[in-house]
Amino acid sequence: MLKEIRMALAGLLSVLPPTFAEEGKEFTKVAERLVEWVNAGNYVAIQAAYSREMRQAFPPEETAAFFKELSRQHGKIKKLDPPRLKPPAAIFPAQFERGMLDLTLVLDEHGQISGLKFLGPPPTSMTELHLPLKGRWLVFWGGGTKVLNPHHDVPNQRYAFDLVGVDEQGRTRRGESDKNEDYFAYGREVLAPGAGRVIEVIDGVHDNEPGSENPYSLVGNCVMIEHRENEVSVLCHLKPGSIQVKVGDRVKPGQPLGKCDNSGNSSEPHIHYHLQHSPILQNGLGIKPVFQKVVVKRDGKTEIKTNYSPVKGDVISPE
Repeated sequence: MLKEIRMALAGLLSVLPPTFAEEGKEFTKVAERLVEWVNAGNYVAIQAAYSREMRQAFPPEETAAFFKELSRQHGKIKKLDPPRLKPPAAIFPAQFERGMLDLTLVLDEHGQISGLKFLGPPPTSMTELHLPLKGRWLVFWGGGTKVLNPHHDVPNQRYAFDLVGVDEQGRTRRGESDKNEDYFAYGREVLAPGAGRVIEVIDGVHDNEPGSENPYSLVGNCVMIEHRENEVSVLCHLKPGSIQVKVGDRVKPGQPLGKCDNSGNSSEPHIHYHLQHSPILQNGLGIKPVFQKVVVKRDGKTEIKTNYSPVKGDVISPE
């Protein structure tokens, strides 16, 4: 699979126009035309939209070869999400038939394409990751298909997990009460899955009563850790007041971050975890997390698995 497709940036503007923020519409027009041309295999039109420098750097045969390979590996472009502006470029999350890529587009003063890049996250994590939890947990949602994981169609949560604490018998709570404290997940420590720097902390979101969700604060109390460029862990639904780190802190694998709770868009105590390629939560593309060691119980059998990404139905623990 193509991990990264790049075309050199040529003839970039040295001085940004003062109206750049107003030019998002122009970027969107050009990006939408580009999508039409790519899907139709109209490489002549793409070449005509280049700036002079781009036409010199990428003659017709190279342009055709580039976009043919892009389409072969990823299929047609189904949708462009709204851009984020990063002068002198606009970046569009692009949904292909077989995955997501970021389309970075640079225009010259005449509205011609002077820079173009398609970039996707690595297929699996590069950071050495460990389960961010102690004890036994049921993978309630998780895996690489929509059947296993309803998060799958959300670009940044493509490989997300919803993890529910269980006891030795696989039960999620004591008795039949509706108190958070009776769920085995409640109050368990949440740990850093890998080394990195804390880049976001949300605290102070109240916990919910079981069965009542908070759509106004989807992630609830949350910690985000940047492990490396383009690799960020997101841990959600933590207990208010339990978070032990702050933005800028360096953390080690296994370092306590906070405690599990029922804050945010959550109907019972659990932990949502996903890995994405952007430090901006809503702009991320999901990366498949692979953990160094996982003890997996499934269908009555227990196995120790290495370099494993859990799936729905697994009961997992770090040891």
